[in-house]
Amino acid sequence: MKNFVVKTIANAGALAVAVWLLDKITLTGDSTAKKAWTLLLVALVFGVVNWLVKPIVKVLTFPLFILTLGLITLVVNALMLLLTSWLCDKLNLSFHVEGFWTAVWGGLIISIVSWALNMVLPDED
Repeated sequence: MKNFVVKTIANAGALAVAVWLLDKITLTGDSTAKKAWTLLLVALVFGVVNWLVKPIVKVLTFPLFILTLGLITLVVNALMLLLTSWLCDKLNLSFHVEGFWTAVWGGLIISIVSWALNMVLPDED
């Protein structure tokens, strides 16, 4: 349970950095508290998408992983971010990613920042 909370906080922080750096990734809200709450909910959606969908996509695209020496990971991460944006729209969360290339850059930023935050934040291990 503690690991889940740490990963969710790391995802929320990484998403916040992506929103801050990229104009076409938007998070709207009336107040800072509302934005923070929305960011945590988006991080939960993102975590569920990565937990449920990403392994299936990785298995289906395994030959492309070998062929591109893993660079297809950028595309898979972008697709997971776009799926998160779509789900957030359906759940009335004010998070939106506009366009594939924005999602590629956002996925790259989120991967780097969440990796760094997971290194710093406490873990069960």
